Amino acid sequence: MKLVGFGTSNKVKDHCSRDERSFQQRLSYNTLGDLALALIDGTVYEIVQGLLDIQHLTEKNLYNQRQKLHCEHQALKQDLTRRHKEALLSCKPHNLALLKTNHQAEQEALEIRVREEQRMMDKKIVVEIDQKVTDQQNTLEKAGVPGFYITTNPQELTMQMNLLELILKLQQKESQYGLL
Repeated sequence: MKLVGFGTSNKVKDHCSRDERSFQQRLSYNTLGDLALALIDGTVYEIVQGLLDIQHLTEKNLYNQRQKLHCEHQALKQDLTRRHKEALLSCKPHNLALLKTNHQAEQEALEIRVREEQRMMDKKIVVEIDQKVTDQQNTLEKAGVPGFYITTNPQELTMQMNLLELILKLQQKESQYGLL
């Protein structure tokens, strides 16, 4: 069993040294060794793949929600334009200036509404993605993957993303060689 762990540990160290020197400098050999041990039975690979699948589904769902809102806004704008054209056709000349002023106010009110709804949707998306990151950190921490814990520190998040990228690359290499 130690030989497998030793081999995996060397793969982790070699991969780190080839890809990102600064990333490796932030991780001790102990951390890399612990990561290699955590990867031995393949469970971490399965967990990471499951988290990745959930993330992709979440991102697709959020994108679809954003697109639906965009389409609703486009429909509202088209409907307003149609109503304005109809009103202009039936408007008496002496009411034209007032009608145009009212149309401009309606158009501006719709633009404000659209911007606010888009801003709220974007805020909701950010909150959901942040929650997904926290859930992923928590899952990986509970699985005993070194370097994972709940944090919002940008440098630590970058390190965790690099660790995930490393895990995915190692998984890909091991599956290429039929080790998984």
